[in-house]
Amino acid sequence: MIAITGGAGFIGSALAWRLNKLGRNDIYIIDELGTGEKWKNLVGLDFNDFIDKNEFIEKWVNKLDSADITAIIHMGANSSTTEKDADFLLKNNYRYTVSLAQAALWNNIRFIYASSAATYGDGKLGFNDNESLIPALRPLNMYGYSKNLFDIYALKNGLLDRIVGIKYFNVYGPNEYHKGDMRSVVNKAFEQILTTGKVKLFTSKNPGYKDGEQLRDFIYIKDAVDMTLHFLLKNKKAAGIFNVGTAKARHWNDLAKAIFKTLNKPVNIEYIELPSHLEKKYQYYTQADITKLKNSGYKKRITSLEDGVRDYVSNYLVGEKYLDGLD
Repeated sequence: MIAITGGAGFIGSALAWRLNKLGRNDIYIIDELGTGEKWKNLVGLDFNDFIDKNEFIEKWVNKLDSADITAIIHMGANSSTTEKDADFLLKNNYRYTVSLAQAALWNNIRFIYASSAATYGDGKLGFNDNESLIPALRPLNMYGYSKNLFDIYALKNGLLDRIVGIKYFNVYGPNEYHKGDMRSVVNKAFEQILTTGKVKLFTSKNPGYKDGEQLRDFIYIKDAVDMTLHFLLKNKKAAGIFNVGTAKARHWNDLAKAIFKTLNKPVNIEYIELPSHLEKKYQYYTQADITKLKNSGYKKRITSLEDGVRDYVSNYLVGEKYLDGLD
């Protein structure tokens, strides 16, 4: 069995979808659904069982030696970059990951976990996934710090020789509908265009970037999933930290224009002030160095921003369709 924590979430449910496409349904979904709409991500997916995340850590982890789990893909975390409850993030994102990693290694179970490009902070040290740089990174928000804290723990304790950490850059695509304000700009911009005919983007407070020309490495969910599963299904011996991105930084303006083009509507962008509380936490440039990923044997063509936006908007956002067994 493959246990996917955060399995009802954005990337987690997409991983289950891809495994289904590959003929695999030996999957445990580990999550908590609450009162939101996250449950919809599971409709149509084929998996063995759903296990509450607290039950999994309290009851299952201590019995992994007698369980049928062969791999844990740990996607479960609070991914809000504006979350202010530091104690909650340390417990949910850091301590939970430590417990899972220890149990997985003790029982010789493949462990793949989600780190984040947010660990790179303002990018002054670049975006190279060399593990030796981890202690020097300075995240700009508590979410990024909680992710980097586990990376540091894994490095100091020799875990990175046996597990895989994935640093996701700006992932967008279907099954993110439940994420509220943490949805991708593609999702929110599509909604804005339908209701107002325009897209709102932040002005730049950095003289090195014009409004809308702040740069991001936007990666489509289907590519992010294939890159992740590469370490489960293809290169089962790889270990360490790996960036998951396109290696091509693009403007926010490019992203907005791609949406307008797909909808066959005239480009209409309004630039609004960057909120003061985000000024010191805002990343103006991200671009994944995916040399290590390629050297590990990943050869698939990476979807362009224009093609990814076209697929997402045309085949999913129009009608709010999900990744499911009918795709």
